[in-house]
Amino acid sequence: MTPPSRTIVPIEAVTPETPSTVTLRFPWTAGARPGQFVMVWIPGEDELPMSLSYPEGPLGGVTVKAMGETSRKIQDLRRGDRIGIRGPYGTPFDLTPHRVLIVAGGSGAAVLAPAAEAARREGHSVDVALGAVTAGELLFRERFERMGARVEVATDDGSEGTRGYVTPVADRLLEGNPYDALWTCGPEVMMRRVADRAERAHVPVICSVERQMKCALGLCDACALGPYHVCVDGPLLPWERLKDLEEFGRSYRDPAGRRKAYGPGRP
Repeated sequence: MTPPSRTIVPIEAVTPETPSTVTLRFPWTAGARPGQFVMVWIPGEDELPMSLSYPEGPLGGVTVKAMGETSRKIQDLRRGDRIGIRGPYGTPFDLTPHRVLIVAGGSGAAVLAPAAEAARREGHSVDVALGAVTAGELLFRERFERMGARVEVATDDGSEGTRGYVTPVADRLLEGNPYDALWTCGPEVMMRRVADRAERAHVPVICSVERQMKCALGLCDACALGPYHVCVDGPLLPWERLKDLEEFGRSYRDPAGRRKAYGPGRP
């Protein structure tokens, strides 16, 4: 695997994906595998961890959702602006399963789309349960369809597909199909619910976990989750490591490292 690197790169393209997400493409020679992430830095601003929505060269890419001040500033960048890229870091997907179910909530599709593409290139079948608040926020739906995946969608407001959360769609697919693996990324409450259901169906689960990351080296303890550091032990973690952790899907750590409970859970 290519060792992590640090470089300043020009932005080659800016593509709006949904009203809240934008993809930035940049020259990328370090190479990465689906599931890995990089630290993205705007000179003079903060550094943020971001999954690679396009992990391979010659143009890499990250898909940025407007969440806080720094992510909004990243979204405001234009072609020709320069950003810092440090990485890649983290664990990649195992691409050996032949029948894969992907469950993506919101911006979680950014890390799962390249994994699905890699699985399809290996000749594997991919089904996708894709969820969003509203139809316009269904991230990478067309990308999943172009690669030949079967896609079923859910929207909170019922503007497209099943009305409500994506978890019932995942349940229905698990009931009707034999899968070798389930890959999921999205709110932790959603992932816990989906993984518990998949375990009962005897389907191995990999969760792509998002936590506060500052160093990406396992030193600062910001991304601690039970005995793990998400930046080095993850971000891909099997359900077997997560299911007995009191924190997972129930609480998180704020930028100061204080543990806080999630609000009302999404099933």
